[in-house]
Amino acid sequence: MAYALYQIIVILLDVLWWIIIIQAILSWLIAFNVINLSNDFVRQILMALDRMTAPIYNPIRRVMPDLGALDLSPMVVLLAILIIRQAILPPLFLGVR
Repeated sequence: MAYALYQIIVILLDVLWWIIIIQAILSWLIAFNVINLSNDFVRQILMALDRMTAPIYNPIRRVMPDLGALDLSPMVVLLAILIIRQAILPPLFLGVR
């Protein structure tokens, strides 16, 4: 039972990791005008990704200093996911298998 919970947490963290990566790449493509927001499909995807990640980014953005156009909150979240996955979860579930 505990191993199944461990696997579910790891899968959810992996999904969140990829959502953040996709959002970052999409925002770069929009910033460099490779794709634009006049396309409904692109706009809907970007809005959906923003709605998924905004609750995670907002507390971090409140704490971090304003760096203008540079937003480091996705990097902080990715680092936190990495720490949770490799340093916190294994000791919690060690020997559970």
